[in-house]
Formats: sequence, structure tokens, C-alpha cells
Amino acid sequence: QVQLVESGGGLVQAGGSLRLSCADSGGTTSRYTMGWFRQAPGKEREFVAAITWIGGSTAYADSVKGRFTISRDNAKNTLYLQMNSLKPEDTAVYYCAARPSLLVVTTRERYDYWGQGTQVTVSS
Repeated sequence: QVQLVESGGGLVQAGGSLRLSCADSGGTTSRYTMGWFRQAPGKEREFVAAITWIGGSTAYADSVKGRFTISRDNAKNTLYLQMNSLKPEDTAVYYCAARPSLLVVTTRERYDYWGQGTQVTVSS
């Protein structure tokens, strides 16, 4: 059973950094594609980044390219999102998601499992 739990969110000033983590307590996602999404108030949940299970392929939203880095440690069943040069527009609830797939997946509807989210707030 896939059980995703995000952590690492918080309040940070613009230009600062945060690292989000997503732990799979069920320990079953080592062969899953994993992704990060975010949802700001009044907006739809949007794709941020994704990574295949062996980490060979990654994808990023244009808005975060060059600032965010997705990675995973399959031995620890943990997904990460390193966020640098944060901007106020990055403020949102960040969710991790999982899908049994060998390919990178960027579409929200194609993910099967979701965490509860962690709040990231960037002050100007």
C-alpha cells in the first residue's frame, strides 16, 4: 500500500531555499514514477517536477526550471524537491504523487497516489 507523507514546508523569504521530502511509509514506490505538484489558493493543482524510478529521466515545469531539483533515494523510499531562489509566486501547498510507470509523467490525472501536502510560503 502506497502511503505518501510530505514534510519540509515552511515560511521563507524570497531568494531563500527549502527542501521538501516525501516518504513512502508503505515502501512500495521504488519502481514508481514520482512527481511534485502544487496548488495555490484559488488555482488548480499544477505540475512542478517528476522523476522516473531509476532517476534517469526528469521533467520540470518551465516556471521552476533552473531553480528546483527533483531527486529520489530508493533505498530510503524518499522523494525530494530542492527549491532554490524561491519567489512569492511559489507559495502553495506542495503535494507528492506516485504512479506505477517506467516513464516520466507530468499529467496530474495520471497519478494514482497522493500525499496530504505541505505548505510553502514565500514572503517578499
